[in-house]
Amino acid sequence: QVRLVESGGGSVQAGGSLRLSCVASGYIDPDYCMAWFRQAPGKEREAVADSRRGGISYVDSVKGRFTLSRDNAKKTLYLEMNSLKPEDTAMYYCAVYPYTCTGSPPPKEYKYWGQGTQVTVSS
Repeated sequence: QVRLVESGGGSVQAGGSLRLSCVASGYIDPDYCMAWFRQAPGKEREAVADSRRGGISYVDSVKGRFTLSRDNAKKTLYLEMNSLKPEDTAMYYCAVYPYTCTGSPPPKEYKYWGQGTQVTVSS
């Protein structure tokens, strides 16, 4: 069983920065996909960035502003968020797809999810 705990969310003004962390317990293979998702009120959950064999991918709206990194030894996933915008306001979730992946699985295929950490960006 895998458990994920996110932290690092908060309230910032536009242009500010936050660093999210997701610590996993249980077995996490380095080839498993790990990802950050977000969901704003009234909107569908969307993938923000994912880490998989072969690299990292980002949704277009955060490219150049967000950086995902992963420490396999610590079983920790990070999301460095810079130049934050009000439209980045959402609950951010960490998720694990517990199989080797080379692409970006859709949200429904991720098996393990954290409880989320709220990010609020004011203008």
